[in-house]
Amino acid sequence: MTKSVTFRLNEEKLKAIDHLAEVMDRDRSYLLNEAVNNYLEVQQWHAEQIRTAIKGADAGEFASEEEVKAAFNAFKSDS
Repeated sequence: MTKSVTFRLNEEKLKAIDHLAEVMDRDRSYLLNEAVNNYLEVQQWHAEQIRTAIKGADAGEFASEEEVKAAFNAFKSDS
């Protein structure tokens, strides 16, 4: 079951959505639904990663000092 939702969007974004909809031969609602689906997927993944990390921290699962140093050294540049 779908429900209607109304929200404000600046004109530039609306024009960009309408342009993409035209290029993709889709309607505005399709693009907005895809955008919301993608947003929810990323945010839910992110929240789950945080929950997992907190559980690990609560269980005392931390990187050793050597592991942390190795990780930082991997990102150092040679310049």
